[in-house]
Amino acid sequence: MSENIQSTPPEQIPTSAGFKRQMNEIEVLIRARYPLIYVISWEEQRVLARISKIAAKLGKTVFEWSVTTGLVPAGTSMQSQKHQDTATQDPLVALGNVMEYMEPALYVFKDFHPFLKCQNMSVLRRLRELSAMLKNTFKTIVFISPMLEIPAELEKDITVVDFDLPKENDFAALLGRIIEEVKENPKLNVKINDKMREQIVHALLGLTLTEGENVLAKTLVQHNGFSEKSLEVINGEKKQIIRKSGILQYYDTEEKLDTVGGLDALKSWLLKRSVVFSDQAREFGLPAPKGILLLGVQGCGKSLTAKAISNIWRLPLLRFDVGQVFGSLVGSSEENIRRAIKVAESVSPVVFWVDEIDKAFRGSRGSGASTDGGTSARVFGTFLTWLSEKKKPVFVIATANDISLLPPELMRKGRFDEIFFVDLPSFIERKEIFRVHLLKRKMNPETYDLDILSQASVGYSGAEIEEAIISAMFDAFYEKGKLSTERITASLKQTVPLSKTMSEEIDKLRNWAEGRARPATSAEIAKEPGPGKRKLEI
Repeated sequence: MSENIQSTPPEQIPTSAGFKRQMNEIEVLIRARYPLIYVISWEEQRVLARISKIAAKLGKTVFEWSVTTGLVPAGTSMQSQKHQDTATQDPLVALGNVMEYMEPALYVFKDFHPFLKCQNMSVLRRLRELSAMLKNTFKTIVFISPMLEIPAELEKDITVVDFDLPKENDFAALLGRIIEEVKENPKLNVKINDKMREQIVHALLGLTLTEGENVLAKTLVQHNGFSEKSLEVINGEKKQIIRKSGILQYYDTEEKLDTVGGLDALKSWLLKRSVVFSDQAREFGLPAPKGILLLGVQGCGKSLTAKAISNIWRLPLLRFDVGQVFGSLVGSSEENIRRAIKVAESVSPVVFWVDEIDKAFRGSRGSGASTDGGTSARVFGTFLTWLSEKKKPVFVIATANDISLLPPELMRKGRFDEIFFVDLPSFIERKEIFRVHLLKRKMNPETYDLDILSQASVGYSGAEIEEAIISAMFDAFYEKGKLSTERITASLKQTVPLSKTMSEEIDKLRNWAEGRARPATSAEIAKEPGPGKRKLEI
């Protein structure tokens, strides 16, 4: 198959209402003579095209600068640039030209952040001088960069405009243009219904327009058109792009609600909210749930529940690796968490999983905040503010084991919809856990005495029960026998559960949760059976 798909000319790039609002904000800043504007965006050409329109409206000339081309008139072709004076590739020389030029103009500096990041004092000093001078002229400098790097010396001089990624209508327009371009090719099937069109557009959310255009072209090459298979290609490409951040992981999971043993109260809460992301729920006036905090004993199903939620609600699961947030460079940690939040919101509705949040933000409390220069506290503050103020349907599920490491601000009302306490499984729950793990290993639970196994595993977590089954299977395989109730019981007796080795900590956790957190297991299911009644012959 050979087909030409034309790249979108900058002036024809579709724009969402949010993009237009942000461009209007830039126009206001330019007209108000703000000297230095910093636009954070991956879509350089998209922003540059709109800035050129603003310049034409205001009667100003546009100049572009990059480290490879120097300072040239906007729209200068690469062939023409070969004959340009390369002296302005030096940022100090280019800024000097800005100072000397007398006519109204907009200067777009592309990827200038390395010169700000390296603390080049000559460049910083020249920018401060320009900031004071440009206020009395009709000239403005606009920086376009995918990342925010502002040294302390320029914090009061630079105004930051943060651009959102493309919205649904942007990708709908892009998809429509591509279909229009290739529809006459008999080898391509691009006739899709409204439902398929909506699914493709939604799958593209979180990408730039360039990335979206590339992956749509890829689906045409691989599958000769758009279909269900094309969605797999788009999602696969999207996963790779999200993983590039190093902070968010697109988590593929096969866990379902049936694979989580027990926790009936938590399951009921989740099932009642499984329809909230539908159009009918929005028409009814229901808000999207904010999230839950799962607090409890290790190995009792908190992380397993997080994995199962995405299947229950049929939403993507993004795992947030807080450890990757804390970069070695000052300021990079704050930028990392802002970028992770932006990506999560762009692909919403989505489940946002923060595992072991107590360990992740332990430095934000007490003396830890002073040992890292306050970085942990600032990152945690950014996260807390987002939890309270987020408008996008991003469901946050956080898990924690140690309440002593949790800052009290995290548990204030408004951060999460509910705080659930996940205790050690009860008698009924242990039977269910044994059934789940035996079925998982292609064993028939009916051939085992689950009552005996449940009674023998009092105080064991779900993870410890699973490990006992695996250990018994090793013994059976080595002895060329079969897995039996007796073998599993013997394996349980050889294990000292966490409830005994850390009984004081677990009691402390239970005491704290009493009245502060909602039990993940209902009172009826949580009951342990008492001693059997004595039978009398009368």
